[in-house]
Order: sequence, then C-alpha cells, then structure tokens
Amino acid sequence: MSTPRALLLDIGGVLLTSAHERMAQFDAPREFTDVRGLLGPRPDPAWDDVLAGHGTERAYWAARAAEYGAITGGPGTVPALMDALYTGTEPFRPEVIALMDDAHAAGLVVAALTNDLAAFHGDADLTRHPVLGRFDTVIDGSVTGVLKPDSRAYAHALAVLGLPADEVVFLDDVPGNCAGSRAAGIVTVEVDLRDPGAAVARARDLLTLRAAA
Repeated sequence: MSTPRALLLDIGGVLLTSAHERMAQFDAPREFTDVRGLLGPRPDPAWDDVLAGHGTERAYWAARAAEYGAITGGPGTVPALMDALYTGTEPFRPEVIALMDDAHAAGLVVAALTNDLAAFHGDADLTRHPVLGRFDTVIDGSVTGVLKPDSRAYAHALAVLGLPADEVVFLDDVPGNCAGSRAAGIVTVEVDLRDPGAAVARARDLLTLRAAA
C-alpha cells in the first residue's frame, strides 16, 4: 500500500458497540436476547445469512425490531429498538476513539462510511454525541441513498476524501462490506466482533501509529 493518509470507519459495530453486544445486557426476555449474531448462546441463522451475503442488515434488524415490538407492545420499529438498546452505558469503543485521536494527531483524515446512522438512530441523542464530531466527514448511506457494498458507496467516499484507494484504511464488521471495499482497492480490515481489539491493532500497524498506552 501507499503511505496512508486517511482512516475510514464504519460506525455501527466498529466505533459504536454493536447492537448484538448491547443485547447481552438488555432488559428483555432471553428468548430475544440469546439470539444475537455470533455472540449469543443460541443460533442466529438470519444473521448468518447477512454475513454470507444472502440477507441485508436492514431486513435483519427490521425483523428483530418487529419481534421486540411484539414482546413489549411497542412500535416495533428499528429506531425504537435501537433507542432502547443504546440507552445507558457508554456506546462507543474507547480503543477506536483513541485510534481516531491518534490518527488525527498524525495528520490523517478521519472519516466515516456507514449505511444506517440516520435510518437506525434518527434524531436520537446518540447521533448528536460529541464523539461523532471527531470525524472530519460522515458519509451515511441512509442519506446518500447508496449503501455498502455497492461499489458507488466506496467511489463516493474516495471522491469526498480526494484520495486514491490505496491511501485509505477502512474498518468494517460485515464481510460483504469488506469485500466491496477490497474490490474498490481500499486497504481493508475486517472487524470480528468477538475480538474487535485485533482489528484496531491491525489498523494501527497499517497506519504506522504507536499502540495506545
């Protein structure tokens, strides 16, 4: 790769702890919370389909929100589920915040390429959180209308950054999104939610940033 000049991050699952992680401490029946992607004690075939490229995150979370609404008598919408999940403890990964800060200190651009910040979280307090103000720019597919892994999403991000693909390091937790990024020529690190710190360490290596103290 060329000398890196930008760090590009997915938000949900990368900077923001994933909804599946939040479900582990969620006040809801275990029949709901035990099914949480790769992290739960019960199988989650619908999420397996997402990871295999046979389903979409939007459809998955719409179904989970409807399920939660049926349990609670709530509206059954994705924003309502996300609002419930992200109420309480700090939602952002401190190691990724540190990565962003160190990248900025090294003179790198720090940007987000996410699919569903507005669609999932709407005008909730989370979308106005000061951590998101650390980004130089946020590209949200639910605003642009182009979602990863569509090749146009990556082309648009590169155009906004004004950089060639091999000068950008991108982190995402969905294999299909990572495949799309690699196809665009972007240096890509896949985040495994079972060990997100490994991806952060790999990004630091690629960006030649010292390990966080």
